Amino acid sequence: MPDTAVPGYVPLAEVVRSGFREGVHYGAVIGLAADGTAAYRRGPADAPMFPRSAAKPFQALAALRAGAPLSGPALAIAAGSHSGQDIHVEAVLATLSAAGLGADDLRCPPDRPMGGRFRDAMLRAGGEPTRTLMNCSGKHAAMLAACVARGWSTGDYLDPGHPLQVLVRATIEELCGEPVAHTAVDGCGAPQMAVSLAGLARGLRAMAVAPGGTPEAAVITAMREHPEYVAGEGRDDTRLMRSLPGLVSKIGAEGVIAMATPAGESVAVKISDGDPQTRARTAVALTALEALGVDIGPVRDMLSVDVLGGGAPVGAVRPLPALAGP
Repeated sequence: MPDTAVPGYVPLAEVVRSGFREGVHYGAVIGLAADGTAAYRRGPADAPMFPRSAAKPFQALAALRAGAPLSGPALAIAAGSHSGQDIHVEAVLATLSAAGLGADDLRCPPDRPMGGRFRDAMLRAGGEPTRTLMNCSGKHAAMLAACVARGWSTGDYLDPGHPLQVLVRATIEELCGEPVAHTAVDGCGAPQMAVSLAGLARGLRAMAVAPGGTPEAAVITAMREHPEYVAGEGRDDTRLMRSLPGLVSKIGAEGVIAMATPAGESVAVKISDGDPQTRARTAVALTALEALGVDIGPVRDMLSVDVLGGGAPVGAVRPLPALAGP
């Protein structure tokens, strides 16, 4: 295990219940202006961290560069963490079928739907976990399609030394403008590569402002045009992209989110406690985005999340006042 110090995370959001501060979410946030310069920063934005699923747009780009014949919903779900709705499973199976493969070729673990309503319906029906329901199955299907397109082996496509994963690493380092600090195994079994929050913001910005006709622009366009495949019904990424046209947003596990606008403003957030209920990261990111001059009016209600008591709102999770300016 590498000897790495815990970054000096700073307070970013508070949990207030009935007028009493019950808790504080610590973390880091970086905001890049339209020209790419760092204009907003709280905490250790240059410390290595795992983007988790916020890296999926980079992984989808690598698959596209390798020759995976993806577009539309198939490309959006390659960059997404889907909810396990029927449309998501159908898209994953279609990508696999076009490559002459099936669900058994996926190497992500079997899982239940990420979307609560769909998971509950599956449990009531007595359904069993499957690989296609796993939220990363779109990414895995895209990786397999890329391997087939290039004539690479498919059984070991998750090995860090596999040509596809070597390409993923090179793509991440190119876009983020820094070397990968550490490689781990992600929850889905794929290699997960550590970069800084600043690097994550740079990388997504590079894709968001890429010229039309490039593979980078293709991934971003697919995400913007099909946000229901990037996440799903009731999920933050889908609502953000529907409500703020042109914005691209991607959440990652353990408290990560990254956003970028067509003009080039971008933000990346890491909540150090993992933000398991996804209560803090979106509000922190939107506050930073607004500080960069982006109009977040249509989603202003997402700047806080209700704290319930007896089934009714009695407080809120909200960004700390210190986040009000750069």
